[in-house]
Amino acid sequence: MGGDAPLLSRAYDRLSQGVNLHFAPDTEDVLEFNVALVNTGAGASRSGGDELSTRAELTALLDSFAFSGRFDRDDAELASVQGVRAELRRIWTLERDLLAAEVNRMLADSVSSPRLVRHDALDWHLHATSDDAPLADRIRVESALALVDVIRTDETGRLRACAAEDCDGVFVDLSRNGSKRFCSVRCGNRVNMIAFRERRADVD
Repeated sequence: MGGDAPLLSRAYDRLSQGVNLHFAPDTEDVLEFNVALVNTGAGASRSGGDELSTRAELTALLDSFAFSGRFDRDDAELASVQGVRAELRRIWTLERDLLAAEVNRMLADSVSSPRLVRHDALDWHLHATSDDAPLADRIRVESALALVDVIRTDETGRLRACAAEDCDGVFVDLSRNGSKRFCSVRCGNRVNMIAFRERRADVD
């Protein structure tokens, strides 16, 4: 084939490798961004501190997910995205009917204009709002639409909080059997090590 092939999103990349997806690729990409956003919070991040406290940290997060559209790059925008982060953390593990009510509220509060776009070498994918809409609004609407897919496929059980007692992180379980318990390998290893030491102490 002549020319460069469009860059695939993370979910499309998995699909191209023969991995079965639980949701539409756009949905999985947004859910993974949601997880990354929520897990910048203190108690959930790798450092343990707030990793979304500066405009530079916000820019780095957006760049890692190839975000496009309007970026004001000011403190007001940062504060608005931090607000969306808190909202997503609050609703992430709600029971299905409660989550549906929250998603309806998010959609009612927002202006959406879904359309297919292709940019930055990414292939066709969904944008839920105008590229000129404020960043926090775009994140909020796209998150709500992704959660619509989760709710209508009755897969809200895949939206989970980390099982590690000392972690406030979340994750979306995209594994085949839905058996993940931790937001990261790091948390899983830490909990397993604690359990191992407790078993040894009981034996001693």
